Amino acid sequence: MTRLRAILLVVFGLLWLGSDLRAQEAPEIEIEPLTDQGWVEYNYNVTNNTALGHNGVIVRYQGTVLTAEEAQLNEQTKEVSAQGEVRIEHEDQIWVGQQITYNFDTHQMEAKLFRSGKPPFFMEGETLHGVASNQFSQVYVATNAFITSDDVWDPVFKVRAKYIKIIPGKKVVARNAFLYVRGYPIFYFPFYSRNIGPHASNWNFLPGYRSIFGPYLLTSYTWWLSPQLDGIFHVDERERRGPGAGPTFNYHLGRWGEGTLKYYYQYDANPSVSAPNGEGIPNNRERIDFSYLASPLTNLELRAVARYQSDSNMVREFFESEYRRDAQPDTYIEANKFWQNFSLDSYTQPRADSFLETVERLPEARLTGFRQEVGESPIYYESQTTAGYYDRLFIQTNGVANGTNYAAGRADTFHQLLLPETFFDWLNVTPRVGGRFTGYSEASGPGAYSSSQSRGVFNTGLEISMRASRLWPEVESSFLQVDGLRHIIEPSINYAYVPKPNVTPNQLPQFDYELASLRQLPLDFPEYNAIDSIDSQNTIRWGLNNKLQTKRDGQVVNLVNWDLSLDWDLQRRSDQGTFSDIYSDMTVRPRSWLTVESVTRYDLEDGLWRMAFEEITLQPISALTWSIGQFYLRNDLSALPTALGIGNNLFTSVLTYKLNENWALRTVHRFEASDGILEEQDYTVYRDLRSWTAALTLRVLQNPTGPQDLTVAFTFSLKAHPHFGLGSDTGAPYSLLGR
Repeated sequence: MTRLRAILLVVFGLLWLGSDLRAQEAPEIEIEPLTDQGWVEYNYNVTNNTALGHNGVIVRYQGTVLTAEEAQLNEQTKEVSAQGEVRIEHEDQIWVGQQITYNFDTHQMEAKLFRSGKPPFFMEGETLHGVASNQFSQVYVATNAFITSDDVWDPVFKVRAKYIKIIPGKKVVARNAFLYVRGYPIFYFPFYSRNIGPHASNWNFLPGYRSIFGPYLLTSYTWWLSPQLDGIFHVDERERRGPGAGPTFNYHLGRWGEGTLKYYYQYDANPSVSAPNGEGIPNNRERIDFSYLASPLTNLELRAVARYQSDSNMVREFFESEYRRDAQPDTYIEANKFWQNFSLDSYTQPRADSFLETVERLPEARLTGFRQEVGESPIYYESQTTAGYYDRLFIQTNGVANGTNYAAGRADTFHQLLLPETFFDWLNVTPRVGGRFTGYSEASGPGAYSSSQSRGVFNTGLEISMRASRLWPEVESSFLQVDGLRHIIEPSINYAYVPKPNVTPNQLPQFDYELASLRQLPLDFPEYNAIDSIDSQNTIRWGLNNKLQTKRDGQVVNLVNWDLSLDWDLQRRSDQGTFSDIYSDMTVRPRSWLTVESVTRYDLEDGLWRMAFEEITLQPISALTWSIGQFYLRNDLSALPTALGIGNNLFTSVLTYKLNENWALRTVHRFEASDGILEEQDYTVYRDLRSWTAALTLRVLQNPTGPQDLTVAFTFSLKAHPHFGLGSDTGAPYSLLGR
């Protein structure tokens, strides 16, 4: 019994101590003068403790802050009565008024002549009364009040009503409300409800005219169902082409994934208007776009993309911005698991659209060993092993393939050892040696020409690099904005040797093969990943990087950054010359407002430029940006798979100018000098309407082989719920004309 009594005493003592500690931890309400002229006087008695603040006072409690000229605080009930320039900040909601009674615990409020704001919506009214509240939500009723998205003292657009119910951060409800524009009532709402939360639903309209569409109206309704699901529903009408509609669902499942499902159907009354090469396009046209990305476990990523369109021109015509981002989208499912030194990938790629050439991977698995030390030795090891079944499918037009399909299984494993060393603290030398083995099953299909094969490849090489610099701190130039100079030079040599494999590329099915590229391809493995195109190699790649740096506004910037590279083929194949093109990549910033970029390829064998891209960007004032560029590509119609095709000589100009706070202009011109055609003209006028933004765009496309395409579109958007993200029309200007 004595032991039981002792145990009970200990338990009750711990409970009392815990409650006492919790009481000590309970936050106290704070009141103090706001200025040196203010003061606070206290009145403590048996029933309550009060504090009076004068000449400016601030009250704080659990993240809520109140400031006023005068305030009376009851410390027991946490209620304060404040007068004169009263301001309450609770979370991200602000309340302002001349006379407010507020309870810091329940958040109930009584106010006169108040204003409140939580971007993007703002309210004003004569009186405010807290009619219901609990620890999770508060409800207020305002009389003779209005709501607006115009963040100015005298808003242009506002909805006014005698009675408005406000649920902060969620929504407002009004009865017998009027929409006012510049003080004039223009629309009556018997019942008005507006979601003012972060996921408010809203309508967007984009009217316009396009030669191939006729007059059109693109309508979208953005909705929010829950934190896990939101979306957009599109309803469109194009006078020459007919109606189109479809939903977009965005799902948010935390670590179980995020993604989008889009479907769009277009009944096309006149599909032959822009049919490529007379292709038969049906009246019923549709597209499906699905994406998924998840990280359910640490270092595990899952992603899936499915893209289908009923014909080759569906996305190009009706979703131009998407087409310009990715003209040949893939459909695939991928899983990636990462460890410290290895990763395991599974990749499945079927073909969704028969009019696109695809290498199906059904599936492919890849085990990658990152560069890592071998025990305590100075030797490093890296590897890559893949296995899969592959089916090369050529484009089908009207059911006829433009090539002969073939399929085969393939397993490939590559392993390499490296010995990086540094000599004299400035010379880096890395010899390497490796080998790979590749096995192919017997190819099948109408284009199959090879039996089962096995190929061995030996590779070795040496990479040498160094870095040297010199500093001239006394050099200054106000004209070039130079405050000291530093020159950094980094020469490099990369030698790669691969003897002729026992099986050459023309004897193997080509799934991963060399593609045409404007830039220099990697020289060594595993960066060079055209597995089926591996052939003999005996090449030295010379590289040189030059940087000229200075200080501007306390930061180091590159006045000049210039990369040069050239391949010297010591043992030429039939498709090689002695020297490759010279590749040059240079950026020059002579002033903070002037940037010059140049990317070129010069053919030493023919003494001609193969490719040249130059662009000058000027921003002499913050309101003006002008980019002028030229892209030249020489015709390359050889039979090699890496041929660059038909050339270009394209001149471009993009100018953006903000005239003042309300008006801005943007112009885009693209002129093809090879045939003398001004291929594209874009003119956009932007107007800031305080609560709204608007853009009027005119575009003229001149197709060398078809009719002129004229588009006029008017885009307007409520700032509270913008149709486009900030600056998105600069990166994707075609979104101003549609989707």
